[in-house]
Amino acid sequence: MVLKSDVYPIVSGDDVVRVRQVARQWATELKFSLVDQTKLVTATSELARNTLEHGKGGRMKAELVENGSRKGVRLAFEDNGPGIPNIELALRDGYTTGGGLGLGLSGSKRLVNEFEIKSEAGQGTTVTITRWK
Repeated sequence: MVLKSDVYPIVSGDDVVRVRQVARQWATELKFSLVDQTKLVTATSELARNTLEHGKGGRMKAELVENGSRKGVRLAFEDNGPGIPNIELALRDGYTTGGGLGLGLSGSKRLVNEFEIKSEAGQGTTVTITRWK
């Protein structure tokens, strides 16, 4: 069940900072430990930067969710960019199409409890992550 939701644009570096702040604020609201807050914020930063740089901008849909007795933060990063031609390859440590280390997607996946990626060439990409309390 969704307890709260909002949508934030990601079209500039300032927006990347803003969505990081939102992730931290919502994780704090749920009383996540500092370690869990940091994991969520780090994944948010990586995925927001990917949305901006590779997806040419997009948005983050944030939700406070509840599943039985547990609560969590679900974040969906959506863009209308070129898409990811080979998701399996893109999730491999060290693979990069930019100048980075190639740890953004794979690292983000390791930092959260649930990770889903959907992408279609020419249609864009959606990466959805959930971190549970």
